[in-house]
Amino acid sequence: MLLVLTDEHKEHLGFLPQVDSAVVGEFGRIAVEFMKKGSNPKIYEGAARKLNVPVETVQHGVEGLMYLLTESSKLMISEVDFQDSVLVLGFTEELNDLLLQLYLDNRRVIRNILQELAPSLPHYHNLEWRLDVQLASRALRQQVKPVVTLKLHLETEGTQSARVLQTDPATLLHVIRELERALAEVKTNHCRRILRNIK
Repeated sequence: MLLVLTDEHKEHLGFLPQVDSAVVGEFGRIAVEFMKKGSNPKIYEGAARKLNVPVETVQHGVEGLMYLLTESSKLMISEVDFQDSVLVLGFTEELNDLLLQLYLDNRRVIRNILQELAPSLPHYHNLEWRLDVQLASRALRQQVKPVVTLKLHLETEGTQSARVLQTDPATLLHVIRELERALAEVKTNHCRRILRNIK
């Protein structure tokens, strides 16, 4: 799977061939460090003074590199796909090899950082349900009002919580039909192709 870079990202990365390969390696180290701890404008200023370029140029170069490494790590693209993705940038073979090495050296670290940043969502643990039916009342002698009460037990990072939901059977049947339709959609060829590319 190839990584698609916008013209803006290509422009930001266009600064890299103008500097030495050691500087590109340092930019890669800074990019990974910024992913861990956040950006530091003083580092941009120091690098801009040493290279005698505007601060924005250095900042865009590091951020472009950060984007390249993050997206490549997120998609876990192969070495060949990474090389093909950066080939459109028109860099020298030496710079392409350096970027590939940066990616290979840091993709595990970057994936761990991305995993820590991902929100922890609750997931299903258990479900209890009850059907309540009011058979008759003085005001409504012939009408039956069934209510389905669901107690959904969720788990988030070892802590458990519960949500109580109430619905009528018609709405519950509609939800079931929609979920079954979504599960059937996952089995289609189009959806399988998308899921394959996500992994």
